[in-house]
Amino acid sequence: MKKVLKWGITGLILIILLSPFILIVAGNHLLHDRDIPEKDSLISNPESKAILAFFPHPDDEITVAGTLISLKKAGHQIHLVCLTKGEAADTEGKLTREELGVIRAIEMQNAANSLGIQYLHHLDYPDSGLENLGLDSLKKIALKWINQIHPDILLSYDSKVGLYGHPDHRLSGLAMEEVFLENKDQMGFSPKQLFQITLSPKQIQFALKVSTGFQKNYPKDPEKGLPRPDFSLDTHFYFDQVLEAMHAHQSQQKVLKDLMPYHDQIPSWIYSRIFGREYFHEVK
Repeated sequence: MKKVLKWGITGLILIILLSPFILIVAGNHLLHDRDIPEKDSLISNPESKAILAFFPHPDDEITVAGTLISLKKAGHQIHLVCLTKGEAADTEGKLTREELGVIRAIEMQNAANSLGIQYLHHLDYPDSGLENLGLDSLKKIALKWINQIHPDILLSYDSKVGLYGHPDHRLSGLAMEEVFLENKDQMGFSPKQLFQITLSPKQIQFALKVSTGFQKNYPKDPEKGLPRPDFSLDTHFYFDQVLEAMHAHQSQQKVLKDLMPYHDQIPSWIYSRIFGREYFHEVK
């Protein structure tokens, strides 16, 4: 009887000790497709490069935060262009658009500091109004900043969905894609590569189950969905720094919890090993 009790206690301890690792293995099986290659770095060339990340809103950089941190640590120069102040976000009537714009500009600067972004270019185009601005105008804006910064690498949302269906996301991604494809062979055009943020097929299915943003806006037709990733990057090493940047966007915590579900309920060392992977599609 004592032996049975001893082995039972030992077995229970083993289960308790192994349960986090079982959760990590199960989570990775749920979220990640094994046939998508994993790369060590976005840039294989170790020489210092200039990176231009082009997004419409404060907090959009969180979708690629781990990659930005890794690029900075590798010695590359990071420029972040944020097109709007994010003033159209829902505050349930607690703040005016002007008040929210001021708050989110401060939050954006704090997040950039947390990520180690050297150059933040925060503009004041209308939030949720980029459609009215028009694609041609957005392309001119994108080209202006490319010509001013002379980046080697471009980062943006995709041109089909804009991650989960926000029109500003999609249009900013489409503008950058068209500018890149129209100019990549022209003399004096510095960018050599454009990478768009995307998700694995398993991540999309998971998001459609747990994220209200995806459920509301993501295309029902799979052919109109996100581009399939060409590769992924393991960024879990930088997860605590990513969380710090995410928490800098205090006014948007509800939205960001939708982007990173359960991050406040699971220990970060476990969560980061399940969710700490960023996917990219290269435009060619």
